Amino acid sequence: MKFWQVDAFTDQVFGGNPAVVFVVDVMPDEGLMQKIANEMNVSETAFVILGEVWTIRWFTPNSEVKLCGHATLAAAHVLWEQGIAKGDEVTLASLSGPLTIRRGEDGYTMDFPLQPASEKVDGRDLIEEMVGAPLSYLGSNDHDCMAVIEDGEKLFSFVPDFGLISQLDDRGFLLTAPDPSGQFDYICRAFFPKLDVLEDPVTGSANTCLAEYWSRRLGNKHLRAKQVSLRGGILDLEVDDARILITGRAVTVFEGVLAI
Repeated sequence: MKFWQVDAFTDQVFGGNPAVVFVVDVMPDEGLMQKIANEMNVSETAFVILGEVWTIRWFTPNSEVKLCGHATLAAAHVLWEQGIAKGDEVTLASLSGPLTIRRGEDGYTMDFPLQPASEKVDGRDLIEEMVGAPLSYLGSNDHDCMAVIEDGEKLFSFVPDFGLISQLDDRGFLLTAPDPSGQFDYICRAFFPKLDVLEDPVTGSANTCLAEYWSRRLGNKHLRAKQVSLRGGILDLEVDDARILITGRAVTVFEGVLAI
């Protein structure tokens, strides 16, 4: 089984978010895919199965997820870089429905479902205490909890309490704010200790929630966001009704063969 490690949402190696991509003809056993993801030990390992219908599945080191942006971007990059995908569009079946990815001059554009948040009241005081700033909004989309603060500088200095985040009902915790530099429409960070991903470097799927909020707030369907993790990454976004277009670049770091 050949694999590639790709840095997504960046055009520079050692930036963005690393994902491992396997491209296979027959779907491996689910338990084997989980063991491989644990062995790879990056936030997401993607398996693209080239059956009658091309399918993608994503695994963190400890569980399968229903949607992942950066590993889909990495998979698309591999499919075109290796000459497997033809033309400028490919559709992959997934647990979140069919996902279409287009190749263009600006990189790869993924067509994802929006996953908007609903306002949340429970735990507001506890989260404000952890963040160290008042929240202008707290919400949940039944996957992740998102908190909005107005002081973007605090986003850079925020030290997460992973024990507290693990106690939230949601899978992960997203913290977002206006960009103090004015270069981006918003900035964000994302934490998933329940998935054995303490801080995710760049989280494409988080923006199915975040971009919907910022689009309504700013009255703009076209957004540019930056995830301000240590590695960092940039996302170009277009919100439209129930879908979102997420555009980014990717670069292959290395390839190998699983010797089993």
